[in-house]
Amino acid sequence: MNTIEKALQKNKAMQSEAQEKDKSTLEAAQEKANEMQEQKQASVKQPAEPIKEEKAPQASEAVKQPSAEKVAASPKSAPTKAPTAAKKEPSPNNQKKKFIALNNIQKEGFVSNIGRHTINEEYRAIKRKVLSNAFGPLAKTLNNANIVMVTSPNPNEGKTFTAINLALSIALEQDKTVLLVDADVLRPSVMKTIDHPFENGLMEYLLGEIDDLSEVIHHTTLDTLRIIPAGKSHHLSTELLASEKMLESVSEFAHRYPDRVVIIDSPPLLGINETAILANLAGQAVVVVQEGKTALNRLSQAVDHLNPDMAKGFVINKAKQGGNNGAGYYGYYYGSDE
Repeated sequence: MNTIEKALQKNKAMQSEAQEKDKSTLEAAQEKANEMQEQKQASVKQPAEPIKEEKAPQASEAVKQPSAEKVAASPKSAPTKAPTAAKKEPSPNNQKKKFIALNNIQKEGFVSNIGRHTINEEYRAIKRKVLSNAFGPLAKTLNNANIVMVTSPNPNEGKTFTAINLALSIALEQDKTVLLVDADVLRPSVMKTIDHPFENGLMEYLLGEIDDLSEVIHHTTLDTLRIIPAGKSHHLSTELLASEKMLESVSEFAHRYPDRVVIIDSPPLLGINETAILANLAGQAVVVVQEGKTALNRLSQAVDHLNPDMAKGFVINKAKQGGNNGAGYYGYYYGSDE
């Protein structure tokens, strides 16, 4: 009995051991199947990585987009530099360019481009002779025929008034330009007459205080008219007007523009050395004489100071002529000294 029970117990033990072996074998197989399943899942997950790599450039583009925005922002920064460039370009020229409004003097008895006035007609007659000498057949026989000095025997005979009106009248021509130069350096009157302030002029340029002649040229409301003030008086004005620099400047005035007429308001002829110097630079002389003021012998002495080879004309200023109502007016006469 005991032997049978022992056999049964041994058989049960062997069955339990077999079951445990089968169980361990089954668990090992299951674990191996799980590992294989995980490997398969890992292999399925691996293609997802290239997808992430494809997304990576998008991420880089997202990074680059701010840089593109910075590049786009750079044009915004460019305008901050643009004003500096804009200031550099016009400021030297536009700030230095002087401008004179002539509206006031054209309403105060001067030649005007508005309406028809007696003074316009009078200066038309004067300028025709001047222009004929400057650009006609006689021009070939004159030195600097287009440079016209306006002077008088004595002060206060109306030479500055005549020079300004002659310049205005010629400036109204369709094919001519005018440069009015105040060379009466002892008593400058052009800028005072047109009531316009100035800082520098011809004297400062000749002294070397101004490097560029264009810095003392004033533009006006007439596109065809420019004005150079005399500048401040100087004790060496005679030497400055006789200098090589003045000679070169006058030569440039005469030859730079073929349609230009240069009107030089010069000092009086009698007792002033500067006038004789200017007479050697100009091709024409307009001598202004106030009626009833200058004797003929004084006028003859004044003419002797002029270059004998230049063309000469005379303007009789303040000539009283009575009408039916007895009213007088200023008249002008231009003629040669032949």
